[in-house]
Amino acid sequence: MLRKSLALAFLFGIAGNFSFLGIGVEGFRLGTVAAAEIDPLDWPNWLGPNQNRISLETDLIDEFDPDGGPGSNVLWKSEEAGSISTPIVMNGRLYTIARHKPNTPVDAEKVICLDANTGEVLWETIYNVFLSDLPAERVGWSNVCGDPVADRVYALGACCLFQCFDGKTGKVLWQRSLSEEYGMLSTYGGRTNTPVVFEDLVIISGVTTGWDETAKPSHRFLAFNKTNGTLVWIATTGLLPEDTTYSTPVIKVIDGQQVLVAGAGDGGLYGIQPRTGKILWKNQLSRRGINTSPAIDDKGNVFAAHGEENPEGTAMGAVVRIDGNYAAQGSTSAEQWRTEEITVGKSSPLLVGNHLFVVEDSSKMHMIDTETGTPVGMPVKLGTAMRGTLLYADGKIYGCTTTGIFHILEPDDDGVKSVFKVRMPRGVEVGGSPIVSHGKIYMPTTLGLYCLGNPDRKPSPISVAESTSEDDIAKSPEATQLQLIPAEAIVSPGETIEFKVAAFNSKGQRLKTTPPGLTFESSGDFLIDENGKFVAGNVGDTKHQAAIVKVKQGNMIATARIRIVPPLPWKFDFADGQVPITWIGARYRHEAKVVDKDPAIVKVSTIPKGTRSQTWFASPNYSNYTITADVKANENLKQHPDMGVIAQRYAFVLGGEAQHLQIRTWAAQLRMARSVPFKWEVGKWYTIKLQSSLEDGIAVLHGKAWLRDESEPAEWMVTATDESPNPMGSPGMFGSSTNGEYGIDNVVVEAN
Repeated sequence: MLRKSLALAFLFGIAGNFSFLGIGVEGFRLGTVAAAEIDPLDWPNWLGPNQNRISLETDLIDEFDPDGGPGSNVLWKSEEAGSISTPIVMNGRLYTIARHKPNTPVDAEKVICLDANTGEVLWETIYNVFLSDLPAERVGWSNVCGDPVADRVYALGACCLFQCFDGKTGKVLWQRSLSEEYGMLSTYGGRTNTPVVFEDLVIISGVTTGWDETAKPSHRFLAFNKTNGTLVWIATTGLLPEDTTYSTPVIKVIDGQQVLVAGAGDGGLYGIQPRTGKILWKNQLSRRGINTSPAIDDKGNVFAAHGEENPEGTAMGAVVRIDGNYAAQGSTSAEQWRTEEITVGKSSPLLVGNHLFVVEDSSKMHMIDTETGTPVGMPVKLGTAMRGTLLYADGKIYGCTTTGIFHILEPDDDGVKSVFKVRMPRGVEVGGSPIVSHGKIYMPTTLGLYCLGNPDRKPSPISVAESTSEDDIAKSPEATQLQLIPAEAIVSPGETIEFKVAAFNSKGQRLKTTPPGLTFESSGDFLIDENGKFVAGNVGDTKHQAAIVKVKQGNMIATARIRIVPPLPWKFDFADGQVPITWIGARYRHEAKVVDKDPAIVKVSTIPKGTRSQTWFASPNYSNYTITADVKANENLKQHPDMGVIAQRYAFVLGGEAQHLQIRTWAAQLRMARSVPFKWEVGKWYTIKLQSSLEDGIAVLHGKAWLRDESEPAEWMVTATDESPNPMGSPGMFGSSTNGEYGIDNVVVEAN
């Protein structure tokens, strides 16, 4: 077994020269398998090869005994791969996300790869959960996504670490820390999205609080070049969403063009061009976030469901049919029917022929006529709750409740009947969904991943129906939109970025050439030449700055944003009366004010759902440094806030109600945390200081705090070590305050 750790100091596109020499707009098309050679029996993403949770395989088992043994149809069971995630199968290997060594000092998350036929562990790549308050039991909420052409695997970790793995070895090929770079939220609910691969892009989404104009929270979709991790586009949905969500996009041709359809945190179902990020349409499904994925037929009808309040009235939940063809044209009649009071908030709809199968959160399954929206037959009660999504294969429906009641059902025109039911071992939890590959059913549970099948049955080749094709690009040969790549970047003063430009027609199809007469411009005093080469100021500049770059041709404009961050040391005294523009997650939750006749910034109390605040100053590839800051809690607070600093993905917190100093990395699982009592008062300025370093492969953290008007203590007050270290991380600030403001001043970051 090859065991990989994530002590990786390389993060593409964050440090070093940003020239992108040799990389075309489309990126590389590396791969070991030609697209025509992709195995149709593989299951490369949790929705399946056709993004519909349907397998065309036949002669599958119709019963099994989870206790195993001869004749049980349990081919193998892997406890190491047990999790709440849905696995995928690609090129003879099974991949999933699991928790690593629970309740130990090295408790973490991992992507694990097994031999799909034997269950043997081939490799596992382990990475820490950091700066998140999600419960440990919700590690692995997301699902991996495979790219069979390049033999690569993509995963979004619980702490919003987005990674690309070599499918054979588990080597991390690139990674992006979506929290530190884009302010993606990792919340107590644990809801984490699943990536999708489309052509040369890998697309992920989540609620983010970025910098400057993107600091206000929104559910955003981010598309990265799948080969090198360069950000290609960002799409912003409604601001200030009610929820974080986990609706996986489905990409399908509708009205002659490729459309990505997914739910968002604002309760809307969106249609987006997957190559450009252009939002084509929105249908408001709910007042709250959408967690389920849509189902789409070949005519462009989109079926979606939710379990929250409807946009109008008091009814909870609905199943909806939207005509995607009309939606793309902006028609108000796109929604064709809405069947309310069916609360489908977790398990995604399954579309089979003229029937839609949905499972309510209470695990009551309905069969719905797709033309009328009316239920067919009587609903079937599967158990007490269900989060996984149904699977259709071999003429049957497979599914499992959260508490482990596994069902095989057979549908007909009048409803569904039970074929087989069995209870999994006591204590099991099922959050994932069953999949099928090469004659085997794979069923994830927290106590183990099951491979179910009959060794005497051999899978047969299957024919896959051709999907609807896009319109010929010759029908729309004119460029109507431009794209500037990278869409965002962070560099040091004096470094360069050689921007690339792509042109697309109205259908979101990329043209082979860009139109003539492109002109580039940059905000501020930064230079950009006629070929798109941007120079980030001068070496030695000490200001933290931002630039907006634009490319224009006629009425077409594309924009990119750049943060320019100088080398250490940094000092922020807020004398300019501004929250630093380059800080991630800061400008919405913080304001510049005068506190005690001195310029400072305050974490304000008027932000809805803004109790916890994490702010990052720069790229994640910093290590071995010290951060110091002055903090002061408002005298009028009824409850003491938590205030702290962040270094190398560790937080040093002045605990309010706890009246202590604490070093930690994962708030809900204090695997390496250390605390000491520390009495402090509101209305007084305190200085807090955290030093992070790597020593012989171990992270060593030292912290101290004192009244600002007094001398700094000679000794560190609290020391923590981490044998599973975070090797790097952006400096930042941490705060948690519901009812009042607290001030921040004199922030200093310097190398050890």
